[in-house]
Amino acid sequence: MTARTHNLLRVMEAVRAAHGESGVDALYTEYGRRIMHDHDFNFDVAEALGAAGLDRGLASAFEDDAWDEVLRAEMDEALALCGDDVGTPIIAWDQPDGERIGLFGPVISKQLERDDALRLWDSFVSIATIPGFWEIKRTRTEGPAFGARP
Repeated sequence: MTARTHNLLRVMEAVRAAHGESGVDALYTEYGRRIMHDHDFNFDVAEALGAAGLDRGLASAFEDDAWDEVLRAEMDEALALCGDDVGTPIIAWDQPDGERIGLFGPVISKQLERDDALRLWDSFVSIATIPGFWEIKRTRTEGPAFGARP
């Protein structure tokens, strides 16, 4: 499973190079549909690219280890921001003063309504700027509930 995930990230980087962040968004959403909603981790990558409106030929990146250098550099950058004892997601952004901040999370169990999602994001950004802030955590009491397939 780890090797397949790594190869899916290779394709994601090929999409970023060819289509920018809008392509990444489209493919990330399509990956989510297939993995989280359809419970299909072994989907055809070219088919997923086509469903996302992207060049199906980018599926060749799946087996292309030339993308590994990009993946390593991005992971190194993320871990330099928040440490090597975290998982994913890692979210990073630049502060108005130019400082780059990165945190693991947020991890939520279900799709939020717009107002709750905005409150969560504002809180996440706020705590990230508190000097000395390290961690908030509680035991997971429910599995993910993804809602309707987008």
